[in-house]
Amino acid sequence: QVQLVESGGGLVQAGDSLRLSCAASGRTFNMGWFRQAPGLEREFVAAISWSSFITSYAESVKGRFTISSDNTKNMVYLQMNNLKPEDTAVYYCAAGVSVPDLRNGVVSGWGRGTQVTVSS
Repeated sequence: QVQLVESGGGLVQAGDSLRLSCAASGRTFNMGWFRQAPGLEREFVAAISWSSFITSYAESVKGRFTISSDNTKNMVYLQMNNLKPEDTAVYYCAAGVSVPDLRNGVVSGWGRGTQVTVSS
């Protein structure tokens, strides 16, 4: 069973950048990031295949966020640029069988999340 630990969250101002990291232990999966803002459902943000050949993004983050991975270190990253107040949420790392599954919220394992707060 995969274990996931996120890091890198924090409080930033609108327009700033942050990079989230996720350390995975166990078998390597296709990986993704989700987020959940207060009072809202958890939503898909981005996913990457184990090979890194396939990536997928939510429309709201396309062009601003970049997902990447380093399989030699079992790490997944989410580079977030030009952050907006509406990006404020708890960000969760997730593992899945495929990128399409991750887009559809079919997840094999979750991290505990890291808080990202963007002030205006």
